[in-house]
Amino acid sequence: MYTGIVQTVAPIKSVIPHDGYTTFYVQFPERLMVDLQLGASVSVEGVCLSVTSMEGTVVTFDAMDATLERTNLRTLKAGDRVNIERSAKPTDENGGHNIAGHIATTAELVAAKMEMPGAFIRFRVPEEWAKYVFKRGYLAVNGASLTVAEAEDDTFTINLIPETLRQTTFPRYKPGDALNIEVDHQTMVMVDVVERTLERLMSKRA
Repeated sequence: MYTGIVQTVAPIKSVIPHDGYTTFYVQFPERLMVDLQLGASVSVEGVCLSVTSMEGTVVTFDAMDATLERTNLRTLKAGDRVNIERSAKPTDENGGHNIAGHIATTAELVAAKMEMPGAFIRFRVPEEWAKYVFKRGYLAVNGASLTVAEAEDDTFTINLIPETLRQTTFPRYKPGDALNIEVDHQTMVMVDVVERTLERLMSKRA
């Protein structure tokens, strides 16, 4: 489980494709190496991945082809930088919201302003996921816990503060790029329950 508070933006040293999966070599800062173990879960650009090896401060992660197809990890190359958050301890302060690192979908970035004042990102999600995104609702975008400022059909806007610009990978994205989206699990459950209840009520009336 994660909090959506990005701990660092780390450079990718190398990307090695294999049959069925790809290995990412990521340069960690020393402070995030403390007590890091093989098999530990780490959020990489919002995707929950397991540590497969460590050499110095270079940490490797394997992503299956199915994960690459579902996320924007498929676009990453050596030299790119990724949002990193290590899994949260039960005693950690949660300044964001509970995030699992399970990406629901990718969204197309349709507009962005990456400098202050008035920094924002605007993106479009597939229709089947739009029902889970609400104005003032929580959303994890590339692993960052953010609040939706505006919502119109399948297009949503999030305002960015200077700290978010400084501490995340958002400034390197441009219109047309894909963003990793994880919808709030509680919101998804609530919407699904309401939909099913309405369907049952309508079927009884038919």
